[in-house]
Amino acid sequence: MIHPATELRYISPSIGFGVFATALIPQGTIVYVQDALEIVLPADHPLLTADIYQPILDKYSTVEKDGSRLLSWDIARYVNHSCQSNALSTGYGFEIAVRDIQPGEEITDDYGLFNLPYDMPCACGHPACRGSVRPSDFTALIQQWDTHLNAALAKLNSRQQPLWRYLDEETQTAVTNDLSSGDYRSVQALRH
Repeated sequence: MIHPATELRYISPSIGFGVFATALIPQGTIVYVQDALEIVLPADHPLLTADIYQPILDKYSTVEKDGSRLLSWDIARYVNHSCQSNALSTGYGFEIAVRDIQPGEEITDDYGLFNLPYDMPCACGHPACRGSVRPSDFTALIQQWDTHLNAALAKLNSRQQPLWRYLDEETQTAVTNDLSSGDYRSVQALRH
């Protein structure tokens, strides 16, 4: 589920749609949570090998560390990649703003975190664009991502969290305990 202060906007024929902030979303705010309504297709699900669904799954789902596919039920499926994203996935099943996201700014994530099995051309347009998103990005960028995530997670308790209630109790407890100890779960937990 995507943060409530967002809306879907058409960007261009080559990119399609994107998700944009309708209000300031401060660093440390949860912008997406994998809630109970998300569609999870196990790695052995027959739809994952059905030719007619492959383009849809490739475009709108993410590969989880266990090989399952996660397909968001709301506009979260339209969050685009950026090589300098303003949100990142955590090892807790949610994404967090790693810097302040201004009203009208597109919410982006780094697809390098999503267990890609292949190289994907990148069209983010950022001056620091990597040109493509690769499976090797995970290893190459993990330290950088963890630095951004640790700074954002340190602010989590000082921000309003409208999506917190959608985290399951086990995740809430793990996050609370880790925040108390200052020992945050690395993005390594996302990797299969």
